[in-house]
Amino acid sequence: MNEEKYYLRVSKASDLKKRKERIIYRALEMLPGTLSWATIIGAFILSYFKPLWVAIFVILFVLYWLFKALYFSFYLRASYKMLKRNQNIDWLEKLKNLSPEQYNLPLKSWEEIYHLVVLPMYNEPFEIVNDTFEHLANCHYPKDKLIVILATEERAGKKAQIIGEKIQKLYGNKFLKLVVTTHPDNIPGELKAKSANELWASKKAKEIIDQMKIPYENVIYSSFDIDTVIFPEYFSRLTYCYLTAKNPLRTSFQPIPLFLNNIWQVPVISRVFSLSTSFWHITNQEREEKLITFSSHSMPFKALVDVGFKMPNVVSDDSRIFWQCFLYYDGEYSTKPLYYPISMDANLAESFFKTLKHIYKQQRRWAYGAGEIPYAIFGFLKNKKISIRKKISFSLELLESHWNWACGSIIPLIFGWLPLALGGQDFSQTVLAYNLSRMVSRILTISMIGLLSSAYYAFYILPPKSPGAKKKNPLLIVLEWFTVPFTMVFFTSLPALDAQTRWLFGKYMGFWVTPKIRKQLKTHLLQESPAKGTVLKREGWLSP
Repeated sequence: MNEEKYYLRVSKASDLKKRKERIIYRALEMLPGTLSWATIIGAFILSYFKPLWVAIFVILFVLYWLFKALYFSFYLRASYKMLKRNQNIDWLEKLKNLSPEQYNLPLKSWEEIYHLVVLPMYNEPFEIVNDTFEHLANCHYPKDKLIVILATEERAGKKAQIIGEKIQKLYGNKFLKLVVTTHPDNIPGELKAKSANELWASKKAKEIIDQMKIPYENVIYSSFDIDTVIFPEYFSRLTYCYLTAKNPLRTSFQPIPLFLNNIWQVPVISRVFSLSTSFWHITNQEREEKLITFSSHSMPFKALVDVGFKMPNVVSDDSRIFWQCFLYYDGEYSTKPLYYPISMDANLAESFFKTLKHIYKQQRRWAYGAGEIPYAIFGFLKNKKISIRKKISFSLELLESHWNWACGSIIPLIFGWLPLALGGQDFSQTVLAYNLSRMVSRILTISMIGLLSSAYYAFYILPPKSPGAKKKNPLLIVLEWFTVPFTMVFFTSLPALDAQTRWLFGKYMGFWVTPKIRKQLKTHLLQESPAKGTVLKREGWLSP
């Protein structure tokens, strides 16, 4: 990697050698937390001294929320239609009918494309790992083009090694290569994190690819969480998008994560939270110009090698790898939405309250991605080749999204009452004070259209509780969504504030592994689609 781009391997301010650069980076680390806490503390102070200002701010913000709700509803519908459409296409057949003249790579056939799949695991049970591999083995893409790495951890002990041996025995002959790696513990400079395990596995995979003399350009790398269950046409759809992308070697590919594997086993709050997260990612597919990689994703193996693989000392490695590529290629890198699903687990623990605790910790880990703000903006300052337009656009997007993450649900639900409570008698007698709570309440009520659209699509996206079972009563599904205001404050804003405060005070966080539990694991049935005889679909999923 070019030494001039040393900043690509920075995980925190202390990694920088120059004092001036450390100060700048540290200030950027403090920025998201400073903005969020300044908003909250400022609202209390100004409600006492300038209640009119706060009242106007709250009204403008809830109007902004109304716009966001309408935007969400519109794009959720459009993206969901694309998702359903792609589910009903035989992508392998479409890939076979694609002529080499349509490729944006110098290949003679799509069969020259290989897929490298890395699955980092820690202490997940065999049943979950086996479910993932069973669906990999049932995919429609030729299995002799798949190289699969099960990346275990030495610190997970003998249990992980036994699972690795079982998987090797069951699926060793199903793919071109199936390799079980063991990431050594306590390597200097590494976090006890998924990224470190994935780095180790990726380097081992590179050795295999080099031995087989496969060009890096012909390999698509997929980074999957161990609970990631693919749909049968995933690799065919991915290969089609890779070959036809405007610039395949400068593009990551993002499927839609649906947190549905164990959706009927989890408490209502976890179910609604997982569904709302799924819908958020469905909507994000429509924002291609701002889309970055999240959780399970795919990318060119050549790009991964060019940037020196994933960093072993970051928590939010799935978004960081996008920014590594974006900065390395001077802004000429993007993420293409696949409009195609993968399925993952919703949060579930041994008890209701432990499940809530897990939701909070997972959200805090995701929100710790606020660390991408200093990384990206510092990289923008160092890289003079990236256009000013892209720098400003992405900087504002990062700042707004993380600020909204921390403050978005607190402002309309709490701030609307502050001017009335703290503004004094003079303000309480004004017309605005008299109408403030009514205006905010009415605008938020109209904004509920976004909530209702989520409830509507939940009815279609939820799988049956068991094969042949009827869908759940739609009224009950709608009623469940009225827990959203509660979940947004306690499981969205508070974890985000927690994560940003850690960056603010330099109390850096380690990687928390989300426990994977399924009460009664059942492999999802596959059936032939009446419309497309060769297309397998999960029974009852994504209903028309």
